Amino acid sequence: MSNFHMADVRRKRATARRAVAVGELYAGSAYEDLAHGRLPKGDAIAMAQIAGLQGAKNASQLMPLCHPLPLEYIDLRCERVPERQSIRVYCEVATFARTGVEMEALAGVSAALLTLYDLTKPVQPALSMGGTRLLFKEGGKKGLWLHPDGMSDAEREHYRPRASAGLEGVAAAVITLSDRASRGDYEDVSGPLLVERLRALGAEVGAAELRPDEEEGLAARLRELAADGTRLVLCTGGTGLAPRDRTPEALARVADRHIAGIGELFRSESGRHTPMAWLSRADAVLVGGTLVIALPGSAKAVAEGMDILAPILKHALDMAAGGGHA
Repeated sequence: MSNFHMADVRRKRATARRAVAVGELYAGSAYEDLAHGRLPKGDAIAMAQIAGLQGAKNASQLMPLCHPLPLEYIDLRCERVPERQSIRVYCEVATFARTGVEMEALAGVSAALLTLYDLTKPVQPALSMGGTRLLFKEGGKKGLWLHPDGMSDAEREHYRPRASAGLEGVAAAVITLSDRASRGDYEDVSGPLLVERLRALGAEVGAAELRPDEEEGLAARLRELAADGTRLVLCTGGTGLAPRDRTPEALARVADRHIAGIGELFRSESGRHTPMAWLSRADAVLVGGTLVIALPGSAKAVAEGMDILAPILKHALDMAAGGGHA
C-alpha cells in the first residue's frame, strides 16, 4: 500500500500567492550565438520564454503530488550575463489559492533552462545548469519567505517582495472574556495565543488579562486602555449567542465609531470552513483612536482571526491616527 498522499488543503484559507524562482545556463563558447539569436535552430531565448510559461502551467503533470492550480499570472524573463557567459532565467508566478506556487515557478525556470540547453547543445555540448532556487514566496499563513542566499539589489527592485506590515512599537492589549476561565475551571489558551501572535508582529503587549463575562466591567476597562494610549485591544470570548455573551454590547457602550467590515470579513472568511461562523458576533469599534476588535473564544477561531486580520491591522491603525486611505 502506498505511503504517498497529496496534502489536504481544504481547510486552509485561500490567499494571494506569489513566488519567483531563478536559475542559470552556462553557455561557454556558445554564449554569443545564444545571446544574439544566432543558433542553428533559431532564437533560443524566445523559445525558452515560451517553454517556461508551459512548464509553469504544467507543474502538476510533472510532479504527481503537486496541486493543480489555476494560475493568474506568469512572467518568464531571460537575462544575459556576459561576465559568466550565461543566461539567467527568472519565473514569477501568482494566483489566489489555498497552496503556494513555488513548484510552478521552479518548473517554469527548469523548462526554460532545458530548452536553452536543447537548442544550444548542437554547437556546444559542454553546457551546464546551476543555481536553480526559489528567490522568495509570498502569501499563506507564513507570509513572506526569502531564500537565505538573498537577492541582488536589482532583483529586489524588480520584484519588490512584500511582507505584511508589522506592528512595531504599537501598544496593544489582550483581554479574554470567560466566566469559567476566570474561575479557574480551565486554562485560558486563546488569550496567550493572541499575545504570541501580536508579539510576532512586533506589537508591545503584556500578558493577556482574564475577566468574567461582564459587560460593564469590560466597557470600563476599554475606556481605561484608550485613555492610557493603548492603540489596539483584542478581545477573545463573549461573542456568541449565550445569555452571558455580552462582549459586542460592551464595545457598543464605548464606541465612538463602529467598523462593521472587520466582523463581516471574519465571518465571511471563517464561513468557508464552518457554517457556525455565521453565528459569531465578532465586531470592531474605535474608542477615540484605539481600535478594539472582539473575536470568538476558541483558540482555532483566534488563530484564523489573526491570519485574516494581520494584513490589515497596520493600515487600520494608521487610518485611525489620521493617515491616508491608500
